[in-house]
Amino acid sequence: MNERNWRKSLLCWLVLSPLILTTLFPFAVMISTALKPAADVLAYPPRWLPSRFDWGNFVAMWKAANFGVALLNSLIVSLGSTALAILVSVPAAYALARHSFVGRGFYRQFLLFTQMLSPILLVIGLFRLAASIPWGNGTLVNTRIGLIVPYAAFQIAFAVWMLSSYFATIPRDLEEAAWLEGCGKVRAVLRVFLPLALPAMAVTAIFTFINGWNEFAVALTMLRSPSKRTLTVQVVNLVAGRYSIEWNQVMAATLAATLPVAALFAWLQRYLVKGLALGAVK
Repeated sequence: MNERNWRKSLLCWLVLSPLILTTLFPFAVMISTALKPAADVLAYPPRWLPSRFDWGNFVAMWKAANFGVALLNSLIVSLGSTALAILVSVPAAYALARHSFVGRGFYRQFLLFTQMLSPILLVIGLFRLAASIPWGNGTLVNTRIGLIVPYAAFQIAFAVWMLSSYFATIPRDLEEAAWLEGCGKVRAVLRVFLPLALPAMAVTAIFTFINGWNEFAVALTMLRSPSKRTLTVQVVNLVAGRYSIEWNQVMAATLAATLPVAALFAWLQRYLVKGLALGAVK
């Protein structure tokens, strides 16, 4: 790296440093509090660093929040809603990108308009709808499927909009060449089109998964049994309705719920960008 590029890089880091510090500061406080003994949490004057690392906070949090069960529930709900949203969105996005039909432009604008509505506006209606649908020995209330379907429905519009924009950049000539080689339309989509669309599908799946992982309002409304609650609900239960709050345990639970998803996103993002660059070169 020559001197000019080194100076430009240093200038960029200096300009971005306030934003980086602002972004990382909550994580620093969360990590520090999660490792503090109970006596250090509310000490005055405040102690920014723990007097000793109390790893027992994570053990106590795991039991108090029933963290293992909640983690499994969040994984099932987030993965299920992501798979359902992608399964529905890919054909819809392909139709928008490849076919012209009456109302196509209106449909795209409708998808964009639905993103302006918050899921919390629909909570009461979703609960009444779930309570009216029989499932097993009861209704969809207090079931994982009662969360998977609404979560997927909330993400389909975003997924279709994002995927259709990417699908439109894939040349039609590739599919037409596959047709000339004897592939049917469905087989050409499965063998030629979808492999080229995998990066966009992966990015969309990541955002869908994270949105499902972080959702709180619908989960709080739908779930009743502690064995069915997701991480967001369980973490809030460490705070809500308690006379004394163990903030070190709350921060330990928040850290344990946040870091795996953040690490997964950062890791997959690197490989996705690499895949997109290789595809562009080819």
